[in-house]
Amino acid sequence: MLGRIFTVGGYTLLSRLTGFARDIMLAAILGAGPVADAFFVALRLPNHFRAIFAEGAFNAAWVPAYAHVHGERGEAAAKLFADRIFTLLLALQVLLLVVAWLFMPQAMSILAPGFGEDAEQRRLAIELTRITFPYLLLITLVTLYGGMLNVMQRFASAAAASIFLNVAMMMTLALAAWFPTAGHAAAWGVLISGFLQYFLLAGDLARHGGLPRFAPLKLDEDVRGFFKALGPATLGSMGTQIALFADTIIATFLPAGALSALYYADRLNQLPIGVIGIAIGTVLLPEMSRRITANDHDGAMKAQRRAFDFTLLFSVPFVAAFITVPDAIMRALFARGAFSKADAAAAGATLAAYAIGLIPFVLIRSAVATFYARKDTATPVRASLTGIAVNVALKFALMGSLAQIGLALATAVGVWTNLLLVLTFAVRRGYLAFDRALVQSLAKFVLSGLILAAGLWLTAHFGAIYFSTMPSFRDEMTLALLMITGTFIYAFCILVLFGRGWLFSLVRG
Repeated sequence: MLGRIFTVGGYTLLSRLTGFARDIMLAAILGAGPVADAFFVALRLPNHFRAIFAEGAFNAAWVPAYAHVHGERGEAAAKLFADRIFTLLLALQVLLLVVAWLFMPQAMSILAPGFGEDAEQRRLAIELTRITFPYLLLITLVTLYGGMLNVMQRFASAAAASIFLNVAMMMTLALAAWFPTAGHAAAWGVLISGFLQYFLLAGDLARHGGLPRFAPLKLDEDVRGFFKALGPATLGSMGTQIALFADTIIATFLPAGALSALYYADRLNQLPIGVIGIAIGTVLLPEMSRRITANDHDGAMKAQRRAFDFTLLFSVPFVAAFITVPDAIMRALFARGAFSKADAAAAGATLAAYAIGLIPFVLIRSAVATFYARKDTATPVRASLTGIAVNVALKFALMGSLAQIGLALATAVGVWTNLLLVLTFAVRRGYLAFDRALVQSLAKFVLSGLILAAGLWLTAHFGAIYFSTMPSFRDEMTLALLMITGTFIYAFCILVLFGRGWLFSLVRG
């Protein structure tokens, strides 16, 4: 399992690094003004639907179902099952695309009502969203193909696919002078990347398993079971996305730049979520599904506990850094061109609020895997809907005094609520043992994080003084110093508190 985690995590890390390069270009070219806000709405709308119906609900229902059919009845039955789901999925996505194109002005009135006061910004947002929305259809098929490949223990192409989004957007942004606005250039980059990702996954699947084909629609037992799991999974995935929808809606009423601050803060927050949380969750779900199908429940529980340890080991440094030195990070990465130091300060404060919920964000996919692997997509919904209720209530309570920082803080509290409920349900059903060893491990991670946070704060204070006389690259040098110092401090804490034996057992386990 470790090798597969590093495969997915490595490609995801490369995707995030190219994503940072893309965001640096976005910040320098788009800045944080009205055009940037219009583009981020155009980017968020298909991404919300993607997270609900593609990577979220669909993946949670599809991977265990396909793994079960493949393991129980063989490749031929799995192929027929995939053909039928592909036919249904494509028909639904084409219908959604047509409806979205036709009713985009009405959808924009609901999703970005604050743009109604600026007719030009509203028109631009509608135009850009019509360009980006077909990305949803393409990425949904990518998710279908990626799930099939994951069950075959092939993770590389699905993990690498998102790199194309960053590369395509950087190429079109480099040619922004040839488009009506830089927002148009970025939007076309999103659409082009969808085609590139599709062809990558389709090619890999064609070589190793055969692409799904159109098949007569028949609601047999496998298809009915899939949709029975998909319904609750959709409700569960909608929880987080409703919160993000609420962020988008509310932020359109805030001063210009609020949406941009949310975007850049979320992009950094998504680094550990993608590289660690999603990578481990992606590998863990088919691993637990396979073990549970083989009636190896103890092995499934051990795999999940090991996933928790990996997740916390690599996540704690991000939490410490994002809470203690967010301004230094934002200035070093984005404060250039049209993106000012004031924009960086706003995004940094938003990042610190998001980081309060970073641990549950990275753990949630591994936590719900124990339910999804048992084809129970209903139980996580109860936790998710409770979390979203807390989240949305806090957004309206905090938006007035804290603006977009309040939105991010509400998201953090909501996801903590979600995770704690999921863990409670898992313990009650005997899927997770919350024993003394787990409590001690959590305490050691907390102590390591506190020591690291103190070290980062002192280093940032020293760096600001030491590099203040430099004519340029002061922020970049401070960030480099923080990374080097933080690595040594955290490695020392882990070795002292956990010991080399624990690290070796984690790698070998």
